[in-house]
Amino acid sequence: MQLDQIGEALASCYDNLVAEGIPDHLAALVRRVDRSHPSEPERDLRPEPRVALVVEDDVATRDLAESVLEETELRVVGCDSAEQALSFLQEKGGDVALVFADIRLAGAMDGLQLARAIATLWPRTRLVVTSGVEPEPGTTLPDGAVFIPKPWRALDVLLEAERAARDPSPPVS
Repeated sequence: MQLDQIGEALASCYDNLVAEGIPDHLAALVRRVDRSHPSEPERDLRPEPRVALVVEDDVATRDLAESVLEETELRVVGCDSAEQALSFLQEKGGDVALVFADIRLAGAMDGLQLARAIATLWPRTRLVVTSGVEPEPGTTLPDGAVFIPKPWRALDVLLEAERAARDPSPPVS
């Protein structure tokens, strides 16, 4: 039985239930199920798409990465610095499935520092770090992070986005 049919059945019984003394909390529930009730706006119950966060200070490269990632089911957000990315993550970190970040960024923090912070604070976020130069010897990426050298191939970025989108969303706490 579909939700609409259940709502209609409950609504048709509502008057009889009120006459028999239905508790207020149950009456409120019946009103919420009744989709035709004029005081309750209809809401879209589909979950918000998860986010791919592109962190790149070069506008052309960021635009290209955003265009590639827009071909996925992820919602794409661009940032030009690690600080801007962290600000976004503080608000929406649980929604972020993928962070695609350049190592060299404008601002005080570089992409490796950003990746380490994300790995600590949002460990379920998939991390992809990119650069036109290899990371310096002795530099380690956080566990699970992937390095894709520039110039990267769109297919490599899309594969990482697919892996991120496929991972289940973290439980809501």
